[in-house]
Amino acid sequence: MRMGVLDIGSNTGHLLIVDAFRGGPPVAAFSHKQPLRLAEHLDDRQAVSKEGIALLVEFASEARRVAADQGCTDVIAFATSAVREAVNADDVIARVNRATGLDLQVLPGEDEARLTFLAVRRWFGWSSGRLGVFDIGGGSLEIAAGSDETPDVARSFPLGAGRLTRDWVDTGRDLDELRIHVRATVADGAGPIRRGGSFDHAVATSKSFRSLARICGAASSSDGPFVRRVLRHADLVPLVEKLRTLDADEVAALPGVSADRAHQLWAGALVADATMSLFGLDELEICPWALREGVLLERLDAL
Repeated sequence: MRMGVLDIGSNTGHLLIVDAFRGGPPVAAFSHKQPLRLAEHLDDRQAVSKEGIALLVEFASEARRVAADQGCTDVIAFATSAVREAVNADDVIARVNRATGLDLQVLPGEDEARLTFLAVRRWFGWSSGRLGVFDIGGGSLEIAAGSDETPDVARSFPLGAGRLTRDWVDTGRDLDELRIHVRATVADGAGPIRRGGSFDHAVATSKSFRSLARICGAASSSDGPFVRRVLRHADLVPLVEKLRTLDADEVAALPGVSADRAHQLWAGALVADATMSLFGLDELEICPWALREGVLLERLDAL
């Protein structure tokens, strides 16, 4: 069965097409994505602007055509933080669905954390014991923990790299205050996660974590998904300070950094540093599967 998942994120729209097999993992067959930066298309009322809606409708229509050309029998479409928190979210969703024939749905933050956790559990298996899973998106930070396929606790925090860049860095607010804000927000929500005990395996997903790990010496994506990649806190701490001094072009020249995300990597590094520090993590292992794979796996389980 060929299936597609359309992920409308705060930074990027991404259509992932896979071949699904009974008893086996979904195998990626085709990928189509485009920077949308919806988090930067929110106006003063926190509504997605007309330009943002137009970009989204155009991309979703194109993604629908691509999925059909690739022979997809099913397309699961969802939107995360930028659309989820917009005051005109219902209108945005309705306009996309009318224009494309898709059934785009808003994914709650806790479900985002839960489904990412499912993907990580399936990738690493039961031998990982109690998993702690961390994901920095454009609009939010998701954390989930547990010993089963469904996490004991799944939380979403308004600490996405794009959001912090837009609300703090680009507006010239005090960056030392931003550091305090990030750490206070993570610390306030850490209690329920820590009460379940320590992690047997701490894992990170998302482009922010992958880029940070790559800069710190992890293998390139061209080496394939089965190479073990880690982000060590000892390497991350000096990198946070280095990124603060670089402009977007200089960050984009670093290994593993895409030009469309370079401007927000420092904010992502700040969140990663706070998370690792407050949870006492010396390293995070990078998982190649994340939210999109979790959505697909849950659909396959239902079938």
